[in-house]
This record gives sequence, C-alpha cells and structure tokens, in this order.
Amino acid sequence: MRPIGIDLFAGAGGMSLGFEQAGFDVVAAVEIDPIHCAAHKFNFPDTAVIPRSVVGLSASEIRQASGIGEAEIDCVFGGPPCQGFSMIGQRSFEDPRNSLVLEFVRLVSELDAKTFVFENVKGLTVGRQRDFLKELVTEFNRVGYTVRMPWSVLDAAHYGTPQHRERLILVGSRKDVTLPTYRPPLVTPADGKRSIAGLRRGPNVEEAIGDLPDADKFASLLDNDATRTSAYREPSDYAAEMRCLTNDAWHFGYVREWSPSILTSSARTVHTDISRRRFSETAPGSVEPISRFYKLSPTGLSNTLRAGTDGARGAFTSPRPIHFAHDRCITVREMARLHGFPDWFRLHSTKWHGARQVGNAVPPPLARAVAGAIMDALQITPDRPADTVALGDPSLLYLEMSEAAEHFGVQAPSSRRDRKSGAKKRKQQDIESERIRLRVISGGRN
Repeated sequence: MRPIGIDLFAGAGGMSLGFEQAGFDVVAAVEIDPIHCAAHKFNFPDTAVIPRSVVGLSASEIRQASGIGEAEIDCVFGGPPCQGFSMIGQRSFEDPRNSLVLEFVRLVSELDAKTFVFENVKGLTVGRQRDFLKELVTEFNRVGYTVRMPWSVLDAAHYGTPQHRERLILVGSRKDVTLPTYRPPLVTPADGKRSIAGLRRGPNVEEAIGDLPDADKFASLLDNDATRTSAYREPSDYAAEMRCLTNDAWHFGYVREWSPSILTSSARTVHTDISRRRFSETAPGSVEPISRFYKLSPTGLSNTLRAGTDGARGAFTSPRPIHFAHDRCITVREMARLHGFPDWFRLHSTKWHGARQVGNAVPPPLARAVAGAIMDALQITPDRPADTVALGDPSLLYLEMSEAAEHFGVQAPSSRRDRKSGAKKRKQQDIESERIRLRVISGGRN
C-alpha cells in the first residue's frame, strides 16, 4: 500500500506531483484559489480538492473529504504564505499575518501525521525573519514533532531542474518516527554556478525546451492554448522525460491517459515589431534594457520564474523570459518545462493564470527529492502503480475566476483581472464548446 500524503496550500500541484512521483498517494489538496483548484482537479482527478482556507479547517473534515477514515497519514506538506517580520515588542507568531503558519502546525498535529515538510522562501533563514523560523521550530516541538536541524535551503537546479530556484525546506517527524534527513544533490548545474564535483551535469535551457515546436508557427494559438502537431525535434534526455517517452519518465507516479500529439499551455503572445527587434538584439544571458526581461541562454539555466501577483494584489503579470532562439517571450508550456512539469500536466489556458501557477509552484523534481527522503525515513520502498489515470475535464482549465468559484461553490476572490476581461468573458456554453473542441482534436481523449 502506498503511503498517504496531504497537500496544504496546494496551488496547481507542484508538490503534489513530486510526492506522487516519489511513491505517495496524495489523497487531499487544500487550496483557497478556485483557479488553482480547477487545475489541480484536472491533473489529479482522484485527489479530493478542498477549495477553502486552512483557517478553521479540521482534521476530521480533511479525512472525510478524502475518504481515508482513520488511516494513518504519512506526510503533510505545504508552503503557507507568511510575512515573517516581527511587530515591535511582539513575537513573530503574534503577528496576525503569520497565522497561516500556525494553522499548518495545527493541522500537522491534529492529523497526527508521521512526518511533515514545510517549504518557504529562503528569506526566512536570514535577518529578523530567522527569529520567526526559530519560533516555528519551537512550536513544532511543543506539539510533539522533532525538526531536522540545521534546516536546509535547497536549489532545484541540484535536483535536475533547469532553473536556479532556492527554497527553504523544513522536515520533521513525530517523536516516535525516524527523523528524515535531506537527500544530497543529484546533479551539478549546467551553468557552472554552485557546481558540485563528481556529479553529472544537469539539463540546460536548450535541452529543456529546444525540442518544442515554435508556438508562433501556429495561427490557432492566437486564440487557443492547444493545437495538434508532430513538429517536435529530437529530444534530449530531459525533454524525453518531459514527453514521457519511456516508462521511467513516470517515476513512481500514475501513468496519465493523454495525447502526446497535442501541444498544450502554449497560447501565443503578440509582440510589436519593435519589441521583437529589441529581443533579437539582446545577447543570451542578459537583460533586455527596456522591458527588463531576461533572455535565456541555451547553455545556461533559466532565471527564477516568478508568479506575479494575484487579483487581490493588482493582478500584475509575471515577467516571462525571452526565448533563446525566438524573438518572443516563452510560452507557459516552456515555463512548465523549465520548472520540471511534464507535458501531460496542464495549466490554466490563459497566459496570466498559467504563468502564475508555474511561478507559484515548487518544481516537481525538487519536491520528488524531498519526498524521497521522507520515504527513506519511513523505510518504505516505492513501487510503480499498475493503474492509469484519466485526466479531468478540460473545461476546468478555461474557467474564469468567478466561474471557477461557482464550480466549487465558493466565493470568488476580488480580481481586477476578471473585471478587465469583460470583452473576453466566456459564457458557460462557450466553455462547453471549448471542451467539445478539445476532445475532437484529441481524438476523444482528454
């Protein structure tokens, strides 16, 4: 039987995917953003998506939603947003902005999980925020959990992701369970930075996205995010894994039923001729001086991909870097490749939400390495499941925020992006038409 995991603050599912690939069954995902809930439900249709805040959420509600009854939970994982700065004269935990971190600790304890993984920004380990982190360790200890010390900041580039992305990873266990440790780096980054002698070289940008068809060649991608094509180039080992061309590419996760001939998450961006000229004149590995966009180097790694802001904070678009070979910003699919998401994994159909979902996610290869360390501590040998999983309804990926909220029966968060999109707003019948169209081009498959 596969170990049970629960994802708190799940987003679109970067950590869920990494844990599944390591051998876990992720039975529940808690996420407040309805757009993220929709993407998670599409990619993990057998996972119970709980579309609400963790505040006030009980362990029994999670158990009931996931259908696991009183089964023992092997790991609770997630990355609660937190500010970390102390208010004058108060402990960091007394700052109401950090209440979600306390909710994470509470749920780990109430679920009586054997282990936990807390991920967050590197900044928590320095300056005044370090005091907050110390308080967090003390709080875990108070509720019966030992934390692996010293804590560690891991770079996704050391675990096979073609992107430098550093995350604080805090692991711990119930005091009657073996304390997890950290798995050592697997590769040395292709750009030579933070190299580790004796390790094979990890993938570079060209190896990650160079085989993908150029989205600008498809007029249909001006209005849609998916098109049928066979115009793939010879893949690198990394690209072959992203395209799931071998059984090993699935690791210990469930094989998905999908159509490899459909290029997804690839809506085009319209650039002016002036912008394209500026992009073409920018040297790879440098910043274009007007837009301040980074131009990818084919032999290097991607810069850290950012999420932008959500609708409540102004709906600012995340800056997507410039392609190394094409005079345009990269697509959401190319972002996903640089983050370690395989091609069957789909993001929201819009560039804004799709890029936000990638930028918010923990790279799955990093999550897989962390989850593997938890498996080691639990003394569980992972195995490959025999079952395959049919992906969810594609219409989930085309919902606007208000529609996604209605689908999950929750209140939509305030979003400028939704208010701006009146001219583009799809009615429900348009969503149904898009669902039918996608099934037609996929030959009846999801």
